Amino acid sequence: MHICMASDFFYPNTGGVEAHIWQLGQCLVQLGHKVIVITHAYGDRIGVRFMPNSLKVYYLPYLLYPKQNIKWPFVFNTFADIRKILISEQIDIVHGHSAFSPMAHEVMFHAKALAINTVFTDHSLFGFNDIGSMIHSSIVKQSLLQCNHIVCVSHVGKQNKALQHEKIPITVIPNAVDTLVFTPDPSKRDPNKITIIVNSRLVYRKGVDLLAAVLPEICNLNPKVQFIIAGDGPKRILLEQAVEYYDLHDRVNFLGSIPHDQVRDVLVRGDIFLNTSLIEAFCMAIVEAASCGLQVVSTNVGGLPEVLPSNLIKLTEPSVDGLLKGVKLALEDLETNKFVPPMDAHKIIEKNYSWRDVARRTERVYKSVIQEPVLTIEDRFGRYLKSGFLGCLFFALILIDHLLLSIHDWLQPRERIDICPTSHHDKLEENSANGNEKVKTNGTTSNNHDKRNGFLKIVRNGHYANGDQESHFLASNCKDQSPFKMNGYH
Repeated sequence: MHICMASDFFYPNTGGVEAHIWQLGQCLVQLGHKVIVITHAYGDRIGVRFMPNSLKVYYLPYLLYPKQNIKWPFVFNTFADIRKILISEQIDIVHGHSAFSPMAHEVMFHAKALAINTVFTDHSLFGFNDIGSMIHSSIVKQSLLQCNHIVCVSHVGKQNKALQHEKIPITVIPNAVDTLVFTPDPSKRDPNKITIIVNSRLVYRKGVDLLAAVLPEICNLNPKVQFIIAGDGPKRILLEQAVEYYDLHDRVNFLGSIPHDQVRDVLVRGDIFLNTSLIEAFCMAIVEAASCGLQVVSTNVGGLPEVLPSNLIKLTEPSVDGLLKGVKLALEDLETNKFVPPMDAHKIIEKNYSWRDVARRTERVYKSVIQEPVLTIEDRFGRYLKSGFLGCLFFALILIDHLLLSIHDWLQPRERIDICPTSHHDKLEENSANGNEKVKTNGTTSNNHDKRNGFLKIVRNGHYANGDQESHFLASNCKDQSPFKMNGYH
């Protein structure tokens, strides 16, 4: 199969969705599939890049929300580029990631006009504490009405989606963790201190208000307790105010946002990992912490009860008293040596969380979806006409999308779009043999080749050849590796 994954969240950005797409893509390549990723440009990272195992990434230059790392949802400004990519790559299935990614929704939307079936992975749960969340949830619901299959990372997420999409198949495939990277090292711990690690975006939905309230209470429990807080966000000032007010400067260390390849080095310094999320579908941070041998204390919300076995996590009510009780129990276990030994905890995670298993289960979803008939335009209209005002809006968007498709098919017929070889090495060899491309020593391609393929706008500033950093390393097998730990990614 030729698979296209689409999301605003990908390398060089770091996070759970980014790691998921990377690891899943690598393992699918090892299963014999061709995988490309479509995302937006990051700084000067524009064009086409080849990553390990010939994972091909299109970094498309579109206007972004300030500080949000997502493109503006203009819908139709992506049509021409997406059409060329999906046709030239002979894509069989489009897989969108993250409900918060306009890029994912737009690529899936245009794929339907091109008669390509789609899969969507929902990595998050929506809160209903503000009007913005409710509106966003309604828009995502409409966007997914024409999706063939939805994948959720937890059963709570599945239940949430099943209430909105009764007729769309939903499968639960949890995330995994890179156990080759996240390994214990008790020698890094301070024997004279009890170190509590927090690694999170410092935003409201991550429970930073709770953390600010409980932090001085936890410090009062034991004079040996110290905090290391990794992460950044608009709520950081709240934590800094708490530290200032209670004079905890010598017991709380703010690291700010740290690269993913440094997370393990922070985790192994800790004894306890504290998660205060108010809503969460699947928290990869607590799995990474457990893989490093830390005892986890977490709020009992969303899909978190499904993530770790009870001997590795203490679940609490999302309140100050609940978190304080959970940390007390963890401290008592630490003093009485009731913790699961770090290497034993690591082995439990290694056994239960494998990216190879995630890839095989996702592959089964793809095989079922690719056999389904493609929705006709009449079927798509029928689904939206029953969905109120927003459904009528999507009805109009479908009409415009098909009008654009007709115009582009007339201006540039599909048979005039060159088909991309499966491997970029094959592409280079073919171009070299035919004399169609001049490969420069700095790894860039000539504009003649760009124009011939119809990708002038996309790859004008991109990199195709061996001079590109991502071409230096080709993984020989599907190991659970992170792109942020490999040579050439810094």
